[in-house]
Amino acid sequence: MDSQTKPSRRGFMWAAAATGAAATAVAVLPKVQAPDAEAPASEPQPAPERGGGYRVSEHVERYYKSTRI
Repeated sequence: MDSQTKPSRRGFMWAAAATGAAATAVAVLPKVQAPDAEAPASEPQPAPERGGGYRVSEHVERYYKSTRI
């Protein structure tokens, strides 16, 4: 008789599913970046004198770029 055990189908399917889930998680999760230690802290801007505090900031620019087709 053969002294080695045969690989089971159930074990193979479990390993294939785990590998697929791990690959999907790596592809889908956003890239995490460490914060820049030397970046200066942003100081709050003073309120506008005549109202209308809208500013096109970095996050607004990113939103505008995401809506372009």
